[in-house]
Amino acid sequence: MSTAQIAERLVQLCREGKDAQAQQELYADNVRSVEANGQVFEGLAALGPKGEQFYQMFEPHSNEVSEPIVSGEFFCVSMKMEVTDKSSGKRFPIEELCVYQVKEGKVVLEQFFYNTEEM
Repeated sequence: MSTAQIAERLVQLCREGKDAQAQQELYADNVRSVEANGQVFEGLAALGPKGEQFYQMFEPHSNEVSEPIVSGEFFCVSMKMEVTDKSSGKRFPIEELCVYQVKEGKVVLEQFFYNTEEM
């Protein structure tokens, strides 16, 4: 798959709330995931627990994913969610810019940019 095809498929699956399926289908086994706070997750096996932890902490109410912007082996999307922090009950928006790198038909890097002070 080309970078553009992977970008379109990832957006489609994320809009449907199928993040885990997107990772299994589109990501390389050695994918690297970098959060805005500097935390790094290495390998596809590490992403499942990371996603589970997010949903243990937050209850999502809405999910919006922009159309992808593709440039060479990179693409980015903007994601917006409205969530409630389960520990405090506080409801707030999360807006992030997500950048992906594709090599040999698989996502090898995902990096997220968001305001860490809001979370």
